[in-house]
Amino acid sequence: MYPAELTDPMRAELTSIGVEELRDAAAVDAAVGAPGTTFVMINSVCGCAAGGARPGLGLALRNAQKKPARIATAFAGVDAEATNRVRSHLVGFPPSSPSMALFKDGDVVWMMHRHQIEGRHPEDIAQAVEAAFAEHC
Repeated sequence: MYPAELTDPMRAELTSIGVEELRDAAAVDAAVGAPGTTFVMINSVCGCAAGGARPGLGLALRNAQKKPARIATAFAGVDAEATNRVRSHLVGFPPSSPSMALFKDGDVVWMMHRHQIEGRHPEDIAQAVEAAFAEHC
């Protein structure tokens, strides 16, 4: 577990733009299992989350014409129960932090792993997220 002094600003970076925090398994199941579309980002303290994933998601949410019904996050290394439950819904995908997934009626329809985030500019990540939203939402 990371100290709150470190992670609270990283949480706020997402919650301040309307992303719902999932802190336990029940919250994850309710979000992912709901009808319609749910986007979940597994947040992380790493540099690629700070430099690419979080700002990229912020850009996508500002610019996307279509958006999922729910947009949520679980914090790897902090909210272990929630993160593990998100990963249990990502059948066939290896664990990855940070990562982003789009669910439709409980099924994964799009996924972006850490290796697809590392070294990419936020604008590139935003374009990929917006394209997923346009296709599936």
